[in-house]
Amino acid sequence: MDARVERINRAAAYIRDILAASGLRPEVGMVLGSGLGKIVSKIQQPVTIPYRDIPGFPVSTAVGHKGNFIVGLLGGKPVICMQGRIHYYEGYPMELVTLPVRVMIVLGIRYLFVSNAAGGVNYNFKIGDLVIIRDHINMLPNPLIGPNMDEFGPRFPDMTRAYDRRLIRLAHEVAAEQGIALKEGVYFGSSGPTYETPSEYKYIRIAGADLTGMSTIPEVIVARHADVPVFGMSVVTNEAHDDYAADYVNDGEDVVKAADAAADRMSSLFERIISRLDETIEATK
Repeated sequence: MDARVERINRAAAYIRDILAASGLRPEVGMVLGSGLGKIVSKIQQPVTIPYRDIPGFPVSTAVGHKGNFIVGLLGGKPVICMQGRIHYYEGYPMELVTLPVRVMIVLGIRYLFVSNAAGGVNYNFKIGDLVIIRDHINMLPNPLIGPNMDEFGPRFPDMTRAYDRRLIRLAHEVAAEQGIALKEGVYFGSSGPTYETPSEYKYIRIAGADLTGMSTIPEVIVARHADVPVFGMSVVTNEAHDDYAADYVNDGEDVVKAADAAADRMSSLFERIISRLDETIEATK
């Protein structure tokens, strides 16, 4: 067997053994970005599994990422939540950056929800805005480079609808019911860890993106490789424009604080969407 697949299966088996007593079998996977961990407080019957305890698993070192799987019930559905993701800029190869998502796939998730803190290059986006990701532009190494893992999906997966249109419609319905304002945009992913220069922000905007960040896309690619529907959301944590004041600086701690301020709205939205997955998604098949 492919050594990569063995690593994935070994990690999944470890988690499955821990969950055996609880009877939980996750149906929804979630990846929480910088400062967006508040949703964990809404998870009922939580089981915490530190990344460091999982065989062959990478450890998150980024600011605002705790480095745990949290498994429990959210919106009445069994979920497995990444309380902090793994980034390419931390020095990990793409095989390990995407390992957690593939482990969740082996555990049986039917949907993947991804979130991140992002810079808003669109002039209409303001700090604190919640933005549905409708598409992306990938400037990170593609995680499917190398021998294809046939156990997960085809050599050349389609990315025409990387972000599920049914989930996007459901999100708009739920947000309208809750009085939460949403925007939509295209996410531009680059390696980091430096924030972009003003000229790079201008380039990203001209290229057709509304948001920029250093994560998310590799996770989305491996989920779609396995035909798992994806819903993505960014919290705008800084206005990534190219007309800064003379004394302006990007600061990582400020990004986490801005994300934290918006996390309650995003948590409420995710919980309600998840509670309605079956009634809405299954009906549109």
